[in-house]
Amino acid sequence: MSTVALNVKNLSIWFGDGAERKQLVDRVSFSVNAGDATGLVGESGCGKTMTAMAILGLLSTTGAKVRSDAIEINGKDISVLSAAQRRQILGREIAMIFQQPGTAFDPVFTVGQQISAVYRRHTGGDKKQTLKAMLESLESVGFKQAGEIAATYPHQLSGGMRQLAMIAMATVCKPSVIIADEPTTALDGSSRALILQQLERLRLQSQTAILLISHDLTVVKQVCRNVMVMYCGRLLEKTDCESLFSHARHPYSAGLLSCIPRIGSTRPSRIQSIPGQVPQASNLPPGCHFAPRCTRAESRCRESIPTLDADHQGVVACFRPL
Repeated sequence: MSTVALNVKNLSIWFGDGAERKQLVDRVSFSVNAGDATGLVGESGCGKTMTAMAILGLLSTTGAKVRSDAIEINGKDISVLSAAQRRQILGREIAMIFQQPGTAFDPVFTVGQQISAVYRRHTGGDKKQTLKAMLESLESVGFKQAGEIAATYPHQLSGGMRQLAMIAMATVCKPSVIIADEPTTALDGSSRALILQQLERLRLQSQTAILLISHDLTVVKQVCRNVMVMYCGRLLEKTDCESLFSHARHPYSAGLLSCIPRIGSTRPSRIQSIPGQVPQASNLPPGCHFAPRCTRAESRCRESIPTLDADHQGVVACFRPL
């Protein structure tokens, strides 16, 4: 029986109050089992990264307000912990692979020094133990010359190598949960394949629960078993990847799939786009936020908020699902 490694209950994020309130994430709930990978997809500005930052408790200095019923790691609610207590959890039980490793790494310390610092903080290992763990973490992501990589500064590595080093730092303490935020952005095809291969290895060998944030559904299909579609801070569909690609229920999910270019022996069909743009958080439309861009919308879609309803094909928040 699978155990739940990450459980998020009714997570909301907003700025301001009253008339100035800007809702970024609205009552989002989901769970990821140990050894499973779940994708969180949607256009830029839909709240995916904000959700990840709130789970980790990294929004306290931004002025954002966060509320949830619980954010549980292996059954332990970390949302009620103090900042000092949460720092003992981050990196040890849950870690994040950031979208831009070039800015996530400190430029004045070597890669090895930064990975070692994470390990020492959480394990208290001596110098010999720390060196061994640091080198093993670099070797585990595919670096054959781990010592040479450890001695380099982040700017001396290519984008793909920095991302692999970021994975090594995130996994040096073998956390139960990893949040990967757009880990293949701006990488070439070979680097992207290597990153995805390492995420799959972590999932299978270490039974790590992975939350993969991406706007690229093809990446999610390669790595994840389940997928959640987010729009304007709300989850519109939750299902398994196979069902989403074979029969997306929400019009927004179908719109995202239609944007994927298909290459074959015949002349490719014209790529379809979703009309309009993601609305700003300060000017969200009433009812279903996707209604102004949806060809299936009717009057109740613009007046009422559809709830996530489960059926035999998954969970979808739509009055007129496909």
